[in-house]
Amino acid sequence: MREVTVFVVVTLALALVSRNSLLKPGVHGFAHGFYRFFAWECMLGLFVLNMDVWDDEPDSPRQLIAGTLFFCSLLLVVSSVALLHWMGKRDAKRDDVPMLAFEKTTALVTNGIYRYIRHPMYGSLFLLCWGFFCKQPSLAGSALAVIASVFLMATSRVEEQENLSYFGEDYREYMKRTKMFVPFIL
Repeated sequence: MREVTVFVVVTLALALVSRNSLLKPGVHGFAHGFYRFFAWECMLGLFVLNMDVWDDEPDSPRQLIAGTLFFCSLLLVVSSVALLHWMGKRDAKRDDVPMLAFEKTTALVTNGIYRYIRHPMYGSLFLLCWGFFCKQPSLAGSALAVIASVFLMATSRVEEQENLSYFGEDYREYMKRTKMFVPFIL
């Protein structure tokens, strides 16, 4: 019962955060929000699936790997949000697509982690997702992790198009110098 309650409450919170993009199907950003929402839902499913074993065998390899992935995820998201805040020249009036407030920047950020990868926040979500999976690997968990990863990749592809639309040739050049998620590799 606790798992169902957590899933429903967090789903409602995610729907609230995603409402702008989910309620505007004719808007280009709908796909962005739709894919991101379902990636989050799959990740939530992974979390709920593994809630009961969260603290089991804290020194086991799976728990150490999960903890390392969580730590790296946290580093990525904190550094990327901070850079967007400090260098992104936020503009709440920017309304080209439904975005979260911190995403509404008018300057292309290419410093810090953005010097190497274009989507550190989605990279952070990949790490978080697979960290949830590592808590207790299972067939159901692997299916949820793969589906979440596909949705995160789709979200990133849509965001690439949105960024090309907004930033134009500057973003195209930036794409040539960087990778999507893993420096020098992917």
